[in-house]
Amino acid sequence: MKILLTNVCLYDCHYCINRRSSNVRRARFTAEEVVTLTLDFYKRNYIEGLFLSSGIVRSADFTMEQVVQVAKTLREVHHFKGYIHLKTIPEASDELIAQAGKYADRISINIELPRKEALKHLAPEKNIARTRVAMDQIKEKIDEGKEEKKKTFATGQSTQMIVGADESYDAHFLKRAGDLYGNFKLRRVYYSAFSPIPDSSVRLPLKSPPLVREHRLYQADWLMRFYGYEVDEITTQEQPNLDLQIDPKLSWALRNRQFFPIDINRAPLEILYRIPGLGIRNAKRITSVRRYSSLRVSDLIKMRVNLKKSLPFMMTADHQPAAMELDSEKIRAMHAPPAEQLELNLTPALPIPKIEVIGGEF
Repeated sequence: MKILLTNVCLYDCHYCINRRSSNVRRARFTAEEVVTLTLDFYKRNYIEGLFLSSGIVRSADFTMEQVVQVAKTLREVHHFKGYIHLKTIPEASDELIAQAGKYADRISINIELPRKEALKHLAPEKNIARTRVAMDQIKEKIDEGKEEKKKTFATGQSTQMIVGADESYDAHFLKRAGDLYGNFKLRRVYYSAFSPIPDSSVRLPLKSPPLVREHRLYQADWLMRFYGYEVDEITTQEQPNLDLQIDPKLSWALRNRQFFPIDINRAPLEILYRIPGLGIRNAKRITSVRRYSSLRVSDLIKMRVNLKKSLPFMMTADHQPAAMELDSEKIRAMHAPPAEQLELNLTPALPIPKIEVIGGEF
């Protein structure tokens, strides 16, 4: 269950509907009400846990105290065993953030925007330097808990960034994500497409970005986390935004045709990961099976490999792609969505005058 403790907020972040200057109606739960609501839903098997966030009311510390009180009551009074994810406030004291980690399975602090300039422009009360300090402290406490081999603090932290609220390129989002994964060992970076809000600021765009942009960022994020890609490989100076027509792995392959075709019976695992359409599980299967016999196309069919996407980039015992099969435009056309038929507006520009019928004849 994802819930706000309150939508009252002291901050005036331009992209947020609950900002201080917004005209939305305000409401507020007490800590006891959230506890009761969570337990009622949990006992009925409607939910598996609680995701609790809040606007900033009175002060960061006061708000954080209320959030921690919910988790503490659930764990210590009601012995709640479900999942708890707490959204923490970087401006809150270190002691309160430490308490949040004691009762939560995961905690998170939202970065919101990838660049300092954008954050200063749209969310002047937020401080990215303070956020990084808080993230570093959380990372240290998580590491300490792992060393003690018992659950003394949350097992991980995550963050969120808003896509399309400013002019940041996809390269900015991925670079910031790479920084967070590398320096603070975040479990996840979530990308949320900006959605226009009522009475919005003139600093915001009038419409939301294509949802596929959010999807491509998640795909690129997956490539960085599990496939060994670097940010500078996924995006370039010439193309700082991801290709919306095809996935980032295929896009990289088409830009680096000299790397292909790859012999799946000889290439190391990290090279197999570069083949479009070949996932981690099947790449590991290939390295296991090929120790006993050379793999053929029929073997890949049994593994349910996406042959339409992968065959132009690989060699097997019975398959050698011809040079013409690696034509980038041809392959791109195979996987890009088809062109959409534009709808013609046949509504006449002027209204049709009424015709009066006299004596049964026009």
